[in-house]
Amino acid sequence: MLKNLLYLLAALLAAWTLACAALVLDGVHDQLAPADVIVVPGNTIAPDGTPSPRLQARLDAALAAYRERLAPRILVSGATGKEGFDEAVSMAAYLRRQGVPASAIVEDSQGWTTGATAHNAAAIMASHGWRSAMVATQYFHVPRMRLALQRAGVHVSAQIHAPYVEWRDLYSLPREAAGFALYYLRSMQLT
Repeated sequence: MLKNLLYLLAALLAAWTLACAALVLDGVHDQLAPADVIVVPGNTIAPDGTPSPRLQARLDAALAAYRERLAPRILVSGATGKEGFDEAVSMAAYLRRQGVPASAIVEDSQGWTTGATAHNAAAIMASHGWRSAMVATQYFHVPRMRLALQRAGVHVSAQIHAPYVEWRDLYSLPREAAGFALYYLRSMQLT
């Protein structure tokens, strides 16, 4: 009995490790192609109201793609976090400071979750007639953000990851594996 339980635990650990590895490999595999908009999900805002280094890395990845003319606009999505700042507003201000005109920035201040960001992006894109999106986020978040957008009806033509790694990723990666599995299973129930 104990031996079978140990085998089961070993199998579960191996499956979990493979899932995490698959997320990493998918997330760091940038796919550059033209898109109508670059979607950047929000994250932590620093106490001074500026994007955290993690969020700034996302914005810088989107900024590089924008400057390469892969997309004519950037959609920043977030909500007011525990820090008390609207993530979308802070993200847009950062992009303006980097020279992106306000007319090329779309703010979504109702992006409380990855799913909300995807549904809001889909609605915004539909209202403007935009058909394709590029995802710009952390490597471990790319697969789930892409899946959420696809399930919301958005054609994801490209993906780029923020070149930012931190110790927190040791927690974020396994959490993201669980989050991806839940998003995938939930989307299967809807189809």
